[in-house]
Amino acid sequence: MKISKSLYSYYLIWPALLIYSVFFVLPAIIGLFYSFTDWRLDREVVKFIGFDNFERIFTDKTLQLAIKNTFIFAIVTVIGKNVLGIALAVGLNMRLKTRNFLRAIFYSPSILSVLVISIVFTPMLRSEGTINRFFETIGLGSLSQAWLTDPSIVIWTVAAVSIWQHTGFQMAIYLAGLQSISREYYEAATIDGAGAWKSFQKITLPLLLPAININLMLTLIGGLKVFSEVFVLTGGGPGNASQVVGTIILRAFGEGSWGLGTAVNTMLFLGVTLISIPLLIFMRRKEVTE
Repeated sequence: MKISKSLYSYYLIWPALLIYSVFFVLPAIIGLFYSFTDWRLDREVVKFIGFDNFERIFTDKTLQLAIKNTFIFAIVTVIGKNVLGIALAVGLNMRLKTRNFLRAIFYSPSILSVLVISIVFTPMLRSEGTINRFFETIGLGSLSQAWLTDPSIVIWTVAAVSIWQHTGFQMAIYLAGLQSISREYYEAATIDGAGAWKSFQKITLPLLLPAININLMLTLIGGLKVFSEVFVLTGGGPGNASQVVGTIILRAFGEGSWGLGTAVNTMLFLGVTLISIPLLIFMRRKEVTE
């Protein structure tokens, strides 16, 4: 009887665990197997080819460019979304009369569909679009760029659009963290002669670490798994200049190279896991020490 009681909590999670295993774990294991094969649409017999698909990932120039673009996108968006998110949260945590209205304005882009975002930004980012016309109007025509057709800046443009769309979501999480910090800490710091920056550095940031941890994980994993923004804004173009790992997976499956597609997907999974878990452990330790 004691054994059954001790296992009672596990009985409750078995149904969910079974569903998760059937629909997520099992397909992942099958996909791992097929990533070591020459599985293609035009072949009836699947052959084991070892690490050939993975060797191709690190020797094919297009795949290398996709990996590079994925890391650029992830790094830029992690920094942009979190820095701007904290700045907006701190600003809108002040006693402004319009703070609720401004919170809604800054948060609203995060609830929009990526398709809607592309419809709005694509004409704005053209060479003759609104952004370049604005620069010309204020006498800064030298800043005009071919935002979506210049291979050297296109991935940065997509990252900027993603930052614009999702920063409000990060802001909301930081706002929740800020509102849980007692005002007494700041009053005591003011009495001790601490300025605004010192209070932010010594009080706000340490107590905001749980929210920072959450946002870092969300933005990092989202950045490494980027697909929608690139797909709707550029389709991986011009040429292959804005290809990312997600679009390469789609293209591989679309071309019938299913073995290669599963290999790239497996690499993405391993990359996200190997980067996010150590960072999560590090941030959790920081929370404890602070």
